[in-house]
This record gives sequence, C-alpha cells and structure tokens, in this order.
Amino acid sequence: MRLVSLSAFLLFVFAVAAWGAPLKRTDTQIDEQKNALKKLEVDLAKKREELAVLETEEKGVLNTISLLDQNLNRTRSYLSELSRNEDMLQGAVKQLVMDIDSLDTKIKDRKRAMRKRVRNLYVHGRSNDAEILFDLLTKNGNPEREVYWVHHLLNRDREDVETLRNLVTERSQKQQAQQKHLAELSRLRSRKAVEERGLVAQMNGQERMLNSLKHDKAVQRMALKEFERNQRTMLALIKRLEERRKREIEEAKKAEAARLAALKKKERDAEKKREAEKIREAEKAREAEKARQQTEMAKKTVQAQPFKGPKCMPLDGPIISEYGLQEHPVLHIMTRNLGVEIRGKRGGHVRAAAAGTVAMVAEIDGRGPSVIIEHEDGTYTVYGHMKAIHVQEGKSVKKCEEIGEVGDIASLNGIKLYFQVSEGTQTVDPLQWLKQK
Repeated sequence: MRLVSLSAFLLFVFAVAAWGAPLKRTDTQIDEQKNALKKLEVDLAKKREELAVLETEEKGVLNTISLLDQNLNRTRSYLSELSRNEDMLQGAVKQLVMDIDSLDTKIKDRKRAMRKRVRNLYVHGRSNDAEILFDLLTKNGNPEREVYWVHHLLNRDREDVETLRNLVTERSQKQQAQQKHLAELSRLRSRKAVEERGLVAQMNGQERMLNSLKHDKAVQRMALKEFERNQRTMLALIKRLEERRKREIEEAKKAEAARLAALKKKERDAEKKREAEKIREAEKAREAEKARQQTEMAKKTVQAQPFKGPKCMPLDGPIISEYGLQEHPVLHIMTRNLGVEIRGKRGGHVRAAAAGTVAMVAEIDGRGPSVIIEHEDGTYTVYGHMKAIHVQEGKSVKKCEEIGEVGDIASLNGIKLYFQVSEGTQTVDPLQWLKQK
C-alpha cells in the first residue's frame, strides 16, 4: 500500500511539473535599443511633416534643399538603427534556439530517469526506498544518522521533480521570448524594406532638385536671392549688436561724467564743513579710489585693444567651405561666404573660440539655431547649424568652453558648423583670426 501511494504521488508531481512561473529576467539591451529607435521615428516623422508643408506652400529653394538633406541624413540614421536592432534580435533568437535545444536534452534525460525511478518502485516491491525509510523509522540505531537518511530519502525525489519542473518552466519562457523576438524581427524587416525604398525615392528627389538648380536659370536666381537675403540678415544682426555695444559705451561715459560732477559738488560742500574734516578726508579717499577704478574701467571700455591671445578651434573637422568669394558646393553658383564651414559628426561638441559673453541665441535664416558671442574688443563670433545649445544670452564663456552640439538644421549638405568672425561690423577670415596670437 505504501508502495502504491508513493508511486502515485510521484506521478502526480510529474504531471504538474510543466506549470510555469513568470519571467524574471528582461533583455535590457534590446529594450534600450527599441527606445532609441522610437526616438528616431518621432524625429523622422516630424521632419517629414515639415517637408510636406514646404512642398504645398512653395517655400524657398534653400529651405527645401536643406530639409531634403536633413531627411536623407535622418533616414540613413534610422536605417542604421533598424539594422542594429535586427542584428541584436537575430543574435537573441539564435541564442534562444540553442538554449531551448539544451533544455530539451536536459528535460528528456530527466524524464527518462524519473520513468526508470517509477518502474523500479513497482518492479522491486519492498526492496525500495520506502522500505528502507520504514526500517529507519522503526528500528533502533544512531538517531542523528537515522534523521540524516530520512531527510536524504525524502528530499531526493522532491529535488528531482522540482528540477524537472524548473526546466520545463524555463523552456516555456524561452519559447515565448523566441516567438516575441521573431514577431518583432518580422516587423523590423518589413519596416526596413519600406525605408530602403523611401531612401531611394528621397535620393532621386534630391538629385532632381539639384539638377534643376544646375540647369534652370530661374531657380538659380531664386536660390541666389535667398542666399544673399540670408547674408544681409546676418550682417544686420551683427550691426544691431555693434550698435548696442556702442550705445552701452556712451551710456557708460555719460554715467562716468555725471559721477565725476557729483563728486566735485560733494567735495565743494565738504570744504564748508570744517568740523567734519576727518570724516570728509576718509570719504574723499574712498571716492578717489572708486573713481580711479571706474575711470580705468571706462577707459578700457572706450579704448579696448584688439583681442589678443591664443584661440580655440570651435569644432574638430575638415574645412569644407572657406571665407570669401567662391563657387557654392551645392548651388554651384558664385557666392560670397561671410564665414567658413567645418564638417562635423552627429553629437560633435562646439566650443567657444575665445572668452566672451553670449550676445544672442536665436534661429537665424540660413544658419538655423545659432549662438553669437561678443568678445572684449567688439569682435563677434557666430556659430550656426547647431543641433543643441547649452548656453544662454548674457552668460560669460571661457575659451574652449562647450556651448552646444553641431547639427544639420538649415544646412544644405549634411552636418556642419558655420563659423563667422566680425570685427565690429566688418567680417574677417575666421581661419586667419584663429591664428592671431
């Protein structure tokens, strides 16, 4: 009777061994890759909406080319991210297949061992563990050793059943993960095929636009007018900043003159008060020192020397467009470049070329998000096509301090930094200015 009960118990446990448990481990790396992909999808959708609006509203030639180029860059980045996701999921599926095969082998071995165990219980009758257990519990002997063997016999079968149940549960979890990854892989491949076809269409559209620009004189004239208008906007901004600087200098001079006049009046009044001689002398000394400091400051402001000292290259990368009159690399028409263009990489850090104060942070036509820094001698440096800006107007910056990240907004030919230098309202060659000691 004990034999039948024990065997029935083992068979019951074996029947429920396939019950599963919730998956405890998640693939963090795959989740992070999915999140990065979602961010790219949102950015790409936004830029495509902007391009669709341009196509219906007949915006400027340069704006259209710029957005076409940005969309191509983002589509390429998105395809690259899709490929990384695809490779990662393929690796995960391959590993899961190997894990499931290994688990199948272990489960098969465990089942074979348990079938043998149950068969032996029936075949050998009283010569089994149940009989040994009965003898240990009814006969006299070493109590501690008897307890050890009782636990050993009771735990062995329970551990075997628990191990099998865990193996079956793990296999079920891995099989579910495999199906999930395969479904995601199928979706990614479909999306990738669509985006690859879209990339070809975008490249063809950009090529048609550039070919039209090369051969259509009317389109060339439109592009040139737009380019010149953007140049005038930039010069007007610098002129406005310079006028503000000069106005501040004049106000400083007037404030200094009023302060000196007030000081003289105070000195005359103080001479009539002989009884306060000691106080008057101390006050004069303090005022004199203050006057000396403010006078030096005013002189420094009015008669600032040309900015000197080593400077910092604002971005690491090759120069793709130099200062002055030249053929535009995209428009293929002669233009006068007010600055230089430096090729950048996505996420590249933009640095302040020299110490100064942030005079303006704004979206500038033809330059996109930009920063203008005013230096101590009335020199202005301009940093355009920024993806991200990390400084605010009025903030002091040090030489080589990071001010943002380079991007391709309002660019016609990829990720780059537009860098301009103006001494007052007169632009100069930025590369020569950077070399000045």
